[in-house]
Amino acid sequence: MNSKLNLDWEVVKKSRECAKNIATQTQEFIDRHTTVAVERTICRLLGIDGVDEFGVPLPNVVVDNIKKGNGLSIGAAIFIGNAVLRLGLTPQEIAEKVSKKELNLTKLPMKDLFEIKIKVSSIAREAVKKIKENREKRDYYLDKFGDKEGPYLYVIVATGNIYEDITQAKAAARQGADIIAVIRTTGQSLLDYVPYGATTEGFGGTYATQENFRLMREALDEVGEELGRYIRLCNYCSGLCMPEIAAMGALERLDVMLNDALYGILFRDINMKRTMIDQYFSRVINGYAGVIINTGEDNYLTTADAIEEAYTVLASQFINEQFALLSGLKEELMGLGHAFEMNPDTKDGFLLELAQAQMAREIFPNAPLKYMPPTKFMTGDIFKGHIQDALFNMITIMTNQKIHLLGMLTEAIHTPFMSDRALSIENAKYIFDNMNSLGEEIIFKKDGIIQNRANDVLNKAHELLKEIEKEGLFKTLEKGIFAGIKRPINGGKGLDGVVEKGKDYFNPFIELMLGGRN
Repeated sequence: MNSKLNLDWEVVKKSRECAKNIATQTQEFIDRHTTVAVERTICRLLGIDGVDEFGVPLPNVVVDNIKKGNGLSIGAAIFIGNAVLRLGLTPQEIAEKVSKKELNLTKLPMKDLFEIKIKVSSIAREAVKKIKENREKRDYYLDKFGDKEGPYLYVIVATGNIYEDITQAKAAARQGADIIAVIRTTGQSLLDYVPYGATTEGFGGTYATQENFRLMREALDEVGEELGRYIRLCNYCSGLCMPEIAAMGALERLDVMLNDALYGILFRDINMKRTMIDQYFSRVINGYAGVIINTGEDNYLTTADAIEEAYTVLASQFINEQFALLSGLKEELMGLGHAFEMNPDTKDGFLLELAQAQMAREIFPNAPLKYMPPTKFMTGDIFKGHIQDALFNMITIMTNQKIHLLGMLTEAIHTPFMSDRALSIENAKYIFDNMNSLGEEIIFKKDGIIQNRANDVLNKAHELLKEIEKEGLFKTLEKGIFAGIKRPINGGKGLDGVVEKGKDYFNPFIELMLGGRN
């Protein structure tokens, strides 16, 4: 594409090569390991759901049983497939027997491995078929109503009560929202299990459960029919249950998922080995389901300076792009993250923000970039805050960002009221309509502030990527390169859930989802 920024495309190419090498090196480690979350996800996709008498999810019960018998190295699918052949029961019935201590999966004599793989693959195809049908249903709605040309207006609901969230989500859709993100309750990313059923209590958000996904999807389809628009649903498959929540989202037709291992490592202290393995399977699922992922680079700028450390955001975007490609995600599903987070008192700060956003758009032309609003420097002055959001809205439309998370004038005061959200939507729609074609009309001064800033950020990102390529991603994270946060390779939460694969390990869904996209 023609560059308004006069970017050095040779540097872009070399940066991509570095990022590809970084991702490939890390993928070699990923391919040799599995985790308890990956195995629980396989259980869920094979049809295991529900909780035992103590409220423990049955996928956890089954995986704990296999882990206790030192069997996870060959995978849950092998043990479930063997039990299906031996006992003539469904995976759900097998899980219930395990929960009642009537069955120990690792003590059951093993049938022929080839026979087991054929059996479990046939069960797996049923789940894959359901996910494909969900993809087709989304396509049906988009064909019926058409899709939006400009930026998607992305708003959050976060009451803690799924039924109140539904009320707020419908109101937001009627006000003009295109994507509803149900914020997850504080701390859920650190739970090594997925809560069950509809929930009505949460702090700062609502529990991500499959039933909550189903209820919200049903509500948004209902209001979408009323409005003649398809309303997308977003949630979070990050944290210790990353691939499980991806599977639940695929089964309930979510459209967007926040999905970034680096976010979990840096901001939730989740072990880097664990979450990189989990991220791979979660992205395979999201890619097959046609779910747009959102990455978390914008968060780096909440702890690091947005002017000085902007190059780390770009470097991370390059790396996330390559990890996504390895998991079968198309560019059109990569909602790479960035943010409008520079100090508003900075002279020419708007120009620097414009350079950053335009650079991301030019380097990742097919990605539905996710652009985050100002939060770090919001003061509680709602009038100034509304202007800051207006400037953010201007850059979105000038640089063709696609997923636009609305800024709130009451940011830093409280969880937004519906009236705050209405004002934010009104602000964005006004600016998007009035400045609709401005980006196509303007060019940037040769060797001016904007062009020079973009190329400076690009060159620094390239230097960082060369360093990461040499050191490896894990060593880089130990050094605290991203967001100024250091994490030890064998520290953090969830390391005890990492298992090296044996020679007979089997996960039927990798092949079915990567090889069976059509």
